[in-house]
Amino acid sequence: MPRTLQQLLDQHQAADVDEARSLAEMRRLWPQLEQPFSRHQAVAHFTASAVVVDVDAGKVALLHHRKLRRWLQPGGHAEPGDGGFMHLTALREAREETGCEVRLHEAMPTLLDVDVHLIPARGDEPAHHHLDLRFLMVAEEPRRLTINVDESAAIAWFSFDEANALVDDEALRRLLAKARRLTSGRAGDQ
Repeated sequence: MPRTLQQLLDQHQAADVDEARSLAEMRRLWPQLEQPFSRHQAVAHFTASAVVVDVDAGKVALLHHRKLRRWLQPGGHAEPGDGGFMHLTALREAREETGCEVRLHEAMPTLLDVDVHLIPARGDEPAHHHLDLRFLMVAEEPRRLTINVDESAAIAWFSFDEANALVDDEALRRLLAKARRLTSGRAGDQ
């Protein structure tokens, strides 16, 4: 199972034109970034996120991001302890932001989706791009879903239809659609 960034990018197949653009941009930037996993890499850096599912209930966890004021999937910046293995970043961020123990979904134990998006300037931090690697995670104990008040204003389980109605980003809708296709066999399309 590929885990290095180069392997993830080499083996990923984009689902649509927008994802293909993001993947091409990641492949172009990766060799140019001196510190690709550092949030101090000014123009762009790699991040990781997770679409966290409750497979038995057919639900997905979304959080209302405190700073961005939008419904999003859990995710964030790499830390030195992740060693550049972005699935570890996604696992850590999903645990920190949901309070649930999570694992990679067996149907997609590698990269599920990619997206390049602009993060607006805030305070002394200039605008920059997140090169987001997205993974599918299963919540081991979904009832333990807990808000992390440092990161979120709210967190909840939603049906895929409810989640789709809440989000305002096409790349996140694409991510949700992929997760729904891979997990819908257990609880049906809810």
